[in-house]
Amino acid sequence: MRDTKQEAMMDLGIKAGDHVLLVWTQPSSPSALQEMAEGLIAVLGANGKMSVVNEEILSTSNNHAQSSYDWVLSCLLTDSSCVHSSETLAEVARVLKPGGKLILEEPVTGTNGHSVRTAEKLMSALKLSGLMSVTEISKGELSPEALNSLRNSTGYQGNSLARARVSATKPDFEVGSSSQLKLSFGKKTAKPAKPALDPNAAKMWTLSANDMDDEAVDLVDSDTLLDEEDLKKPDPASLRAPCGDGTTKKKKACKDCSCGLAEELEQGPTGVKKAIIPKSSCGSCYLGDAFRCDGCPHTGKPAFKPGEKIVLHNSTLSDA
Repeated sequence: MRDTKQEAMMDLGIKAGDHVLLVWTQPSSPSALQEMAEGLIAVLGANGKMSVVNEEILSTSNNHAQSSYDWVLSCLLTDSSCVHSSETLAEVARVLKPGGKLILEEPVTGTNGHSVRTAEKLMSALKLSGLMSVTEISKGELSPEALNSLRNSTGYQGNSLARARVSATKPDFEVGSSSQLKLSFGKKTAKPAKPALDPNAAKMWTLSANDMDDEAVDLVDSDTLLDEEDLKKPDPASLRAPCGDGTTKKKKACKDCSCGLAEELEQGPTGVKKAIIPKSSCGSCYLGDAFRCDGCPHTGKPAFKPGEKIVLHNSTLSDA
């Protein structure tokens, strides 16, 4: 026949063959601790394993192997109370197997305190230790023994205290494990398959050395591809671009002319290239040196009237 403690352990989800770590703290009644341990042993059976450890020893020692327990039950005895430190929660997360579960009880307050935290801060501390699926199962009153123990250990004198039972689960991967992420930033379209090459077509475009002596192969002589008209030298006049025939309009060279019409028009009918007449870029050359630009070809010459023909010596133009 099952006792109350055995049924309570089975209600948590503990089954035969599991490995359980039972954490207790001072003060705890030896008889209550023994009763809970015996209930666990009855549920776990011969293939199960149970270890009992004090909360202070758990947080300071490293006696338990990593990822070795399916369950950690911490401070579930009603006559004791414990404020779990960050070191204790980190050690619990270390010894739990991936997917293992933690059930703990801790006194919480409705207001922010220095030694006792709220239920929200307790759940946040469990998440920061590496646990997930943190859930508050129940909340009840503290027993007189647990309340006196809490006030003696922490010095907390507040009245808004309650005993909260919280569950948390370790993720389904080991601490420090890694996995490669397969990222796809765009839709990958399947490349079309290359069409199969027809063997007959490949053979048609293949010419081997043996084919040169084969009388069945009809080779074309490249000299017969050109006739007498193709060998005649073309007339230069026929190669000139039609830039105007000069009968109906004046011939005008195209922009970026390359047929020679631009040079022909520049030389004129005499065939002599026209001399380049220097032009003023500022329009102030006739006023004198005070108004002339630096390097002006009229530098040193007297002022002259606009439009007056000024003859410059060739050496002056060369120096400019």
